[in-house]
Amino acid sequence: MTDREACIVCNMIPGIGWVRFNALCSAFGGAAKIPETSRAELLDVKGIGAQFAEKIVEFDWDAELNREMAIAERGGVRIYTVFDEGYPEVLRTLYDPPLCLYVRGKLPEFPENAVAVVGSRRISSYGEAMTRQIAGDAALAGFTVVSGLAFGTDAVAHRAVLDVSGNTVGVIGAGLMHLHPKENIALARAIVESGGAVVSEFPLDFPVMKGNFPRRNRIVAGLCRGTIVIEAGVESGALITARLAMECGRDVFALPGRVDNPQAAGCHRLIKDGAFLIEHFDDVCAAWNLGLLPGLCQSSDAAAYDPDSFNDLDPNCAAVCNLLAGGEATFDEIHIATGIEAGTLLAALMRLELKLLVTRGENQHYRLLSKRK
Repeated sequence: MTDREACIVCNMIPGIGWVRFNALCSAFGGAAKIPETSRAELLDVKGIGAQFAEKIVEFDWDAELNREMAIAERGGVRIYTVFDEGYPEVLRTLYDPPLCLYVRGKLPEFPENAVAVVGSRRISSYGEAMTRQIAGDAALAGFTVVSGLAFGTDAVAHRAVLDVSGNTVGVIGAGLMHLHPKENIALARAIVESGGAVVSEFPLDFPVMKGNFPRRNRIVAGLCRGTIVIEAGVESGALITARLAMECGRDVFALPGRVDNPQAAGCHRLIKDGAFLIEHFDDVCAAWNLGLLPGLCQSSDAAAYDPDSFNDLDPNCAAVCNLLAGGEATFDEIHIATGIEAGTLLAALMRLELKLLVTRGENQHYRLLSKRK
């Protein structure tokens, strides 16, 4: 058995995490030696008492490994261990990095182009609208949006990214054979089909348990350059994600809400504790001194816009620009004049705003901003 294979099996034995795994590897000269050790030898290792020694000795290492690998192959799941090159380097900086990552789909680069968007499962209409705006803007700006594939904020964030053809990663708190909640199975499939990924550190058949979710949250925070909390009560799991993000040196952003809304209390506490207050995704970019957002073209407010240079835009964006070349217009006026479906039009306008081609004034009228380079 190789070190990599032994790592996969150790991850399948409940209670063996990064600390105990390291202790075992140090004591016996590598992970591959662990299954060959006796009960007495195991008892000499710090942190390995009689209970864990018994688990390790009695575990059917070869049979369980073969079973896990066969299921992973049938399900199109890749397993990355701490010994693998494809394992996200950013997770190695955590105090207890996951021994394994089970991935269905494709992992993007982390963390520079990744941001977590999290919040309450009991999301308000305000929280839902802001989640859609911020997650969608992040995706259109070229960021991968990471969340937990749960009800509420997580699901809204993932869908907002998919709506603008962005990239998103869902990290779940159970094995990939037990995706929870089941209502989000279709959403998970859409994430993978769009080029994103669904990820878990737990073995494929590991059940849903309450204690899994804080562990899931540390991966959400650990993968990303920053964590955005949209809406959260004072006991929300989103605050755990924010705390873990702070502990591993990541930035935390929080959206303020009404002071009489219990679902805003957690965000207000984060802001008091030093989180960045944000209103739009632009505020995140400003905090990171990004200036021009990733993947977007340079513009100049001083230059006149050439209405004949729309050929390289997608058809919906080109139609909007052609209309606005004749003067500013409201959303409804653009919708009626172009015939573009409302959701598709909103996405097109968001793309144009992020490209610094179109702006929306306080009167809610859209206008062309400047000439593209």
